[in-house]
Amino acid sequence: MTRPLLNRRLDGLGNSIFGVMSARAVATNSVNLGQGFPDVDGPPAIAKAAADAVLAGKGNQYPPPTGIPELRNAVARHQQRFYGLEYDPDSEVLITAGATEAIAAALLALLEPGDEVIAFEPYYDSYVANIAMAGGVRVPLTLQAPDFRPDLAKLESLITSRTRLLMLNSPHNPTGMVLTRAETEVIARIAIDHDLLVITDEAYEHLTFGKEHIPLATIDGMRGRVVSIGSAGKTFSFTGWKVGWATATPELINAVRTTKQFLTYVSSGPFQYAVAQAFDLPDSYYADMAADLKAKRDLMAEGLREIGFAVYEPDGTYFITADIAPLGEQDAMDFCRGLPDRVGVVAIPSAVFYDDHPEAGRTLVRFAFCKRPEVLKEALNRLSALAR
Repeated sequence: MTRPLLNRRLDGLGNSIFGVMSARAVATNSVNLGQGFPDVDGPPAIAKAAADAVLAGKGNQYPPPTGIPELRNAVARHQQRFYGLEYDPDSEVLITAGATEAIAAALLALLEPGDEVIAFEPYYDSYVANIAMAGGVRVPLTLQAPDFRPDLAKLESLITSRTRLLMLNSPHNPTGMVLTRAETEVIARIAIDHDLLVITDEAYEHLTFGKEHIPLATIDGMRGRVVSIGSAGKTFSFTGWKVGWATATPELINAVRTTKQFLTYVSSGPFQYAVAQAFDLPDSYYADMAADLKAKRDLMAEGLREIGFAVYEPDGTYFITADIAPLGEQDAMDFCRGLPDRVGVVAIPSAVFYDDHPEAGRTLVRFAFCKRPEVLKEALNRLSALAR
């Protein structure tokens, strides 16, 4: 055939960098600080709840397409417990195959071909693909080192008659930036003034370090404009279960459900029962998880600085960005490709997240620090060879 097989909208996306680098980690016996998954499972009681559900025959067949009632009720309780947001579990909560499916379903549901989407660059990689699949037009608001704060005057200047929605991610992957209340309120005002919808990826909502996560839906006038997305994988450290959710008005949830049913239809049946139970964990669970990650962030930041990296400490997520320029390196892509063979460590070049302005991430590298302290120390010990 002379015609290209891949849809032209997806041209250039190819294999995910995470799969490529994880394969390099295995091939070179490297410490993998590339892909963002913990190396310790979540609470044993929640794992047991999943096993018990399987053995009891709960969720082994198709669960309801919107999610089991127990989990939809648990998500609604979570939104009330932490943010004072009231959602009807029957009409305003949708369970998805991870936050990634919720993002895809929302973008496919709410965009017409040619609609513009303003999003923070660097992007989580699925945003680029999902906007392309929907026929939307990506409009970047590029975040710059060292603080990665969004220029909100610039954000408003990017809005045109074709702008349909804002795609927001806070806490932000990969930079770890967390929007302040003041920034969130300005974004809300912009969305209202320009009659925009907003999708908020809040997968790392509980992984913040001394910073309060402010859901955009809590700001006056925004509840009817926002699709809020969460992740059990990030919140409870079971990334392989692929359980996520979306909360919004009945009209918005119905739109997202319409596309979601033709993606996976349903997923993660027995795991939904376990995640429903996980939402009842005490406040101490969330506090301890954030404190543990903060200690790992500090360990990683101090070690990278001692080696000679410039380090941009995150306020949230479990990723830390470092600049290789002080080491005399100028290209993070080449640096990361060679790192497994040089010292036995895998990291991700931030340039892959800067699809529109790769120069902004040319010397930046993302390390995942959601690993056991001994693993992080081994990685740092190997990386110290760079200083020598």
